Amino acid sequence: MPVVVVESPAKAKTINGYLGKDYTVLASYGHVRDLVGKDGSVDTENGFDMTWEVPSDSKKRIKDIADALADDPNLILATDPDREGEAISWHLQEALLNRRGVKKDMPVSRVAFNAITKKAVQEAIANPREIDTPLVHAYLARRALDYLVGFNLSPVLWRKLPGAKSAGRVQSVCLRLVVEREMEIEAFDPREYWSVRAMLETPRGQTFEARLVALAGKKLDRFDLADATQAELAVQAVESRTLSVASVEAKPGTRNPSPPFMTSTLQQEASRKFGMGAKACMSTAQRLYEQGHITYMRTDGIDMAPEAVHAARDAIADRYGPDYVPAEARMYKNKAKNAQEAHECIRPTDMTRAADDLRLEKDQNQIYDLIWKRTLASQMAAAKLERTTVTIRDRDTQVELRATGQVVVFDGFMKVYTEGRDDEEATGDDKRLPAIHEGDAAKKVAAYEGETSDNALIRAPSNAVLGQQHFTQPPPRYTEATLVKRMEELGIGRPSTYASILSTIVDRGYVRKEGNRLFPEDQGRLVTAFLSNYFRRYVGYDFTAALEQELDEVSAGEKDYKDVLDRFWRDFSAAIGETSELRIGEVLDKINEVLEPHLFPDPGDGGDPRLCPNCGQGRLSMRTARSGGAFIGCSNYPECRYTRPFGPPGMEGEQAGTERMLGIEPESGLEVWLKSGRFGPYVQLGEVTDENPKPKRSSLPKAWAPDALDLDRALQLLSLPRHVGIHPEDGADIETNLGRYGPYVRWNKVYANLPEEEEIFTLGINRAVDLLAEKLAKRGGGRQAAKPLRELGEHPESGGPVNVMEGRYGPYVKWEKVNATLPKDVTPEDVTMAQAVDLIAAKAAKSPKRKAAAKKPTAKKAPAKKAATTKAAAKKAG
Repeated sequence: MPVVVVESPAKAKTINGYLGKDYTVLASYGHVRDLVGKDGSVDTENGFDMTWEVPSDSKKRIKDIADALADDPNLILATDPDREGEAISWHLQEALLNRRGVKKDMPVSRVAFNAITKKAVQEAIANPREIDTPLVHAYLARRALDYLVGFNLSPVLWRKLPGAKSAGRVQSVCLRLVVEREMEIEAFDPREYWSVRAMLETPRGQTFEARLVALAGKKLDRFDLADATQAELAVQAVESRTLSVASVEAKPGTRNPSPPFMTSTLQQEASRKFGMGAKACMSTAQRLYEQGHITYMRTDGIDMAPEAVHAARDAIADRYGPDYVPAEARMYKNKAKNAQEAHECIRPTDMTRAADDLRLEKDQNQIYDLIWKRTLASQMAAAKLERTTVTIRDRDTQVELRATGQVVVFDGFMKVYTEGRDDEEATGDDKRLPAIHEGDAAKKVAAYEGETSDNALIRAPSNAVLGQQHFTQPPPRYTEATLVKRMEELGIGRPSTYASILSTIVDRGYVRKEGNRLFPEDQGRLVTAFLSNYFRRYVGYDFTAALEQELDEVSAGEKDYKDVLDRFWRDFSAAIGETSELRIGEVLDKINEVLEPHLFPDPGDGGDPRLCPNCGQGRLSMRTARSGGAFIGCSNYPECRYTRPFGPPGMEGEQAGTERMLGIEPESGLEVWLKSGRFGPYVQLGEVTDENPKPKRSSLPKAWAPDALDLDRALQLLSLPRHVGIHPEDGADIETNLGRYGPYVRWNKVYANLPEEEEIFTLGINRAVDLLAEKLAKRGGGRQAAKPLRELGEHPESGGPVNVMEGRYGPYVKWEKVNATLPKDVTPEDVTMAQAVDLIAAKAAKSPKRKAAAKKPTAKKAPAKKAATTKAAAKKAG
C-alpha cells in the first residue's frame, strides 16, 4: 500500500477515511528535524550550511514510516499547502534518505490540497508533483535568518542589558510597535473642546436630536468652542431662537460586503467579536480544517474557486431568496504579495452547512459560524440605504443645527453578516430619523435633565439644549486585531507567523494583555530602547518589510536564498561586532535618556524629576541588579541607598495592589475578596478564622487585570479545578486548572498545557481528549506505560532483561537500574546484545554499587548469603 504522510493524527484520520484501506496514512507530528540548538548550526563561513538533528520523539515517527515503506516503496507527502508544509515534506524526505528508509531511486510524490474533502484529496493523489524547491529555499532562508538573529542578538542583550530574555527578527519589530504606541499615549496632550446639541420635536410629536454646526453665520470647526464660556454663549443662542427645518436632503446609497476571510482578517474579526487571541483562533481553525469543514486557514488570498462561488450563490438563493443574489458573481482581487501563500480564501467546504448543522465545540462553532457567514455575505447583493441630512435654522440664520441618519431600504448582505469595527464610537449616520419635512417647525423639548457625564455639562433652562465638554483622545492601545492589521499594512510578518509572534512577546513578559488591549511591560521598553539605539536598522519597519519582500522573491524562484543571507549577515555581523566595545554604564545612560519621560515624568511643580527624594542631592537613574532585572537608584550610593521598582513613581503601590471585596458567594454566603500577596494578586473565599484557617484561594492569570476583576470572574477561579468529563478509555475524570506554569488539562497523571487561559473554562471533552493524546504520544505513551523499542533478551552474565528504550534525550539500553545511552552512530535497530553489555558495563563502572552488581552473576548470590548466615551463627555460638 502506498504510504501517505501528513502532519497530525487528526488529519491522518480524516484522510484515511477518504482513501480507504488501499493506503497507509501516517502522521509526522509536525517537523521531524530542526537546527541543532547551539551556536554554529548555520555555518556562515561555508555557504550557510545548516546542521540538522532529529529529536528523539521524531525518530519513532521516521521509523514507523520507514517500516511501512518496506512493504510498498511508494511515498506520498501530503503536508499542508504552504511554505511550512513544503519544508516538512522536504525534511521527511531528507531524514528518510539519511536513515536509508528511502532509496534515491524510490518514487516520492508531493501532493497538496486546499481542503480536506474526499474530492480534493483524491484529485491531489491523482496529480502528484515534486517538492517545490523555491519554497524550501524560502523556508531555509527564514529559518537561517531567525537563527542568526536569535543566536547573535540575544547574547548581546544578556551581556549589555541584564534581565532581558531574547530578541527576534520580527518579534522585536512587533514589540516596537506596542512600545511606541504607549509612548505616544504618554506624550499626548489632550485639548479641550465643546459641542452643543438640542432635542427637537416635529409637528407630529416625534423627537430627534441635532447638533450645532454654525453660529453667527460662521461654520463651527472642532475647536471653535474652546471653553465653557464660549459653550454657554452658544447654548444661550440656540435656546433663545425659534427653529424650523430649512432643508431635508435624502440620498440613496449602497454598502458592499467585505471580501471573504484571509488569515489576518479572520484573526482580527475573531478578536473583535469574541475577544479570541490570534493563537486560539488559529488553533480552532486548524481543527476545523483537519475535520474537513473549512479550506486551509493560512493564506493571503481572498479569491474564491469558481465552483465555490457557484455553490455560495446557490446556497444564498436557497436560504434567502433570489433577491439576495447579485446579477453577477463578485470577484475579489488577490492581495497576496508572494506565491507560496497565495491560496484561496478561508471558506466552508460545503456552503449549504451552517454552524447549526454541525456538532461542534463552542470555540469551533464560533469560528465556523464567522467563516460561513462572511463567505456567504461576500457573494450577496449590496445593502441599499437612504442617507438623510436635515438642516435646522432660525429666521436670521444665526444658528444652524444638523441631524443625520439613515434608513436601510434593503438589507442585502447585512441580513447575514456585518464586519466588526475597531473603533467603539458610533457615528450619527447610524441613527434612524423620523419623518421630517422642509418648513416644519422644530420645537425644543426637555430631554437633558437626567443627562450625566464624566466631563462638564451646561444645560439651558428648558433642558432642551445641552453643551458638553470633550477632550481629544490619544491613539488607542493596540488589540491583537489592530496590531495584526498594522503589521499587515507595514508588510511585516506573514499569515503563518502572526499568532506565534504575538504569543512570544507576551510569553517573554515584554507585553501583557489587559482585557483586549496590549500594554508594554518595562522589560519590553528596555529591550526596544536598546535595539532602537544600537540596532535601529534591524527593528526598522521599512527594512523588515523589504526583507520580507526579498524572501517572497526567493519563494517565487526570483532570488537565490544564499545571496539574501550573505547580504544580511555581512552588515548584521558588523553591527554585532560594534556593540562588543559598549560598556554597560554607557548603555544604561542612553536608555535613561530615551526612557526619561516614562521613568521620570515632570512632577508639574517645576522641580527636578530626577532629584533623589531621600537625600535631596543625588540623581535618580536606572540601575541593573546582579541577579538581573532593573530598578531605579540614587547616584549617591552607598551613602544613599534609596531605590524603587523600575517604572514611573508610584509603581510600588500599583504593584502591591489594592484589597477590595468583590461580593458574596451565593451558596456559602461568604465574602469574596481580591487580595495581593508576594506572588501577585489572588482571590479568596472568606476571611482567615479559627474555624477556617486556610480559606480557598486562587491566583489571577497573568492576562487578567485586577482592576477589571468582578465577582463572576472571581467565582470562576474559585470553582477550579473544573470537571470537563469522563475519559473514554478508563472512565477517569478529566479536569482543567490553573497551575504554576499556566493553564492545563489533566487526566490521571497526564498533564497537557492549554494555549489560552480562557480554555480552562471553555474546553470541551473532544478537544481535551485530543490534547491529552498528543501529550501522551509526545512522551512515548507516558512513563507508566513505556514499552521497549526492542527486547534483546536476558543479560548473558547476570540475568535480567536487557531492552532498548526511547528516552527524552534519545534511545538507551536498560538493564535493572542501569540506563546507558546509545552512541549517536548506533541506531536502536542495529544494536546487538554484545554492544549492550559493553555499554551497561561502562555505565555501571561509574557507580561502585552498579559496578559490583554488573560483575556478579545472579546465580552466585545464594552462596554469598549462606556464608553470611554461617558467620552470624558462629558469632552467636561464641
